Amino acid sequence: MSPLTNPPPAKQLSRYVIFFLIYGLLTTASLMLSYVIRFIGNGDIPLPSLSTIAGFIVIKLGLLWFWGQFRGVIYYFRFYEAQGMLLALASATLTIYIIDIDLPREFTFAIFDVPRSILLADFNLSVLLFVGLRVIIRTVREKLKAPVLKNNATQKKIAIYGAGKVGEQLITDLLSRRVHGLKPVCILDDAEIKHGLEVHGLTIIGGEKLIPKLARQYGVTEIILALPSQAVRRVREISTIAIESGLTVLVLPSSADLATGRVRANDLRAVSVEDLLGREPAKLDDSAIGELIHSRTVLITGAGGSIGQEICRQVARRQPQRLIILDQCEVLLYQTEQELIAAGAGALITPIIADVTDRTRMEGVFSRFKPDLVLHAAAHKHVPMMESQPSEALKNNTLGTALVAELASQYKVKEFVLVSTDKAINPTNVMGASKRLAEIIVQSQQTRPGNLTRFIAVRFGNVLGSSGSVIPMFKKQILAGGPVTVTHPDVQRYFMTIPEAVGLVLQSATQGRGGDILVLEMGKPMKIVDLARQLIELSGLRPDIDIEIKITGLRPGEKMIEELQHQGEQYHKTTHDRIFRFVGPPLPYERLAEFLEAVRELIPQEKERCKQGIKLLVPEYVPYLD
Repeated sequence: MSPLTNPPPAKQLSRYVIFFLIYGLLTTASLMLSYVIRFIGNGDIPLPSLSTIAGFIVIKLGLLWFWGQFRGVIYYFRFYEAQGMLLALASATLTIYIIDIDLPREFTFAIFDVPRSILLADFNLSVLLFVGLRVIIRTVREKLKAPVLKNNATQKKIAIYGAGKVGEQLITDLLSRRVHGLKPVCILDDAEIKHGLEVHGLTIIGGEKLIPKLARQYGVTEIILALPSQAVRRVREISTIAIESGLTVLVLPSSADLATGRVRANDLRAVSVEDLLGREPAKLDDSAIGELIHSRTVLITGAGGSIGQEICRQVARRQPQRLIILDQCEVLLYQTEQELIAAGAGALITPIIADVTDRTRMEGVFSRFKPDLVLHAAAHKHVPMMESQPSEALKNNTLGTALVAELASQYKVKEFVLVSTDKAINPTNVMGASKRLAEIIVQSQQTRPGNLTRFIAVRFGNVLGSSGSVIPMFKKQILAGGPVTVTHPDVQRYFMTIPEAVGLVLQSATQGRGGDILVLEMGKPMKIVDLARQLIELSGLRPDIDIEIKITGLRPGEKMIEELQHQGEQYHKTTHDRIFRFVGPPLPYERLAEFLEAVRELIPQEKERCKQGIKLLVPEYVPYLD
């Protein structure tokens, strides 16, 4: 065995000696006190013989060792250790009782010549002494070892919302870690049956109606939401009330972090817009996604982007045989590579700097690595920038997708997934139209004679926190003192978080049939102006008072609200309740070459002519013309 798993024999021996001495003394004291309590009314108190004491010590210590009470750290004592100790002491009492009644009297007389009442008293006293000593050792150590605040530091009075398991763990941690300067003074909970009860000395004073009174009656400045990760709507509702009441709102880490059981005060973070999204987290079929990825060669294009990086993270966790990360930007690809190396996936990854429109380079990648799964996230996605440079959108988003899809079919890739967008539906901007063209091409490749690849396109809406999204821009504007700019007070968008979007993209790859366009269920759309207000409030400021919200007018190609379905597309359910399948007539493969040539002819055209040409290829496209 490694020295890291087994301490040296001398240290093991010394630890066992300490446990034997402590538990031996407690056994002796318990037995002696049992005799005193039993016979104190008789005047003459008999004492147990040395052989009886020795017999009790041998049996109790043997069963304590059997139940693992010699392996634990003596000053760590919780319910698990108490349960083991109780079982050990009960087993010892039962063993002595069985020996006393079953074996011949002349054999047991010299060892266990004790009345039955002594056994019962000894068991109760043993539990009290053994458990009590461990509790005292733990309490004293926590008092001595607990860090204290500096002389000039003050403790913030906080309230905790949630009296469940998560809340209890948090309270325990906060009470034992005063260095963080957080002093819990009360608890709130939705369950009325808990109101008036206590958790570790803190009273559950009521529910959300008391939040506005916390500052005045209890001096509370912050409220910590100790709610399950599934309760996202409650997080949003309670956060709104708390922020309006002038309280700072803190939340615990994600459910994945909480699953470890290590809820610590220093893991707390400020509530974010992602927490206020109001969406129940999607349940993924991890086994199906695992089968899709495990021990396979996976190629991810656009690996340096916000979506591409998260795809890399989630794929790497599912143990592919090889993960090829490809991007044309050296800086972004390097960041992705270093993050994966730090996460322990360095042996899996192969970084490739390449442009998805470069046929020679991409053919080299496919011929060398022969990927089983291609996740195509490479794209230009900034709407205003592509509106002024439509030819670049066509080159990268449309022709780049056409090349990668063609090579996927040629090299018999098993699955190809195009990361698309809801802006491709009845597009009003070049970026959305270029993505719609990419979808048409992918569907057409599915009909290629002899094709063995399953082609899928996945649409989803705006992703919170991705590069170029409104959240980073709003945060910069707030830091600068405003104004926060919104194009129109009624503009609405569908939002989801990056991890959720990518998880559903991977799930989609297990759901779709060849040639499908899958749409992720986006919940209800949110007004951009409401998002701006929430961000300002989360920063501790007041909208339109501390930070101005300025309406600038719709930008070229911008919709008031994104749509979910083209005319003529048929709606079908999948086995996942968050994923829907749209099936429309594909472009026949024999017409694909002509279609691509028409796209290439548009690239050298002047901006307005290029947009008008796109409309001929995508009739539902409504171009913005200067």
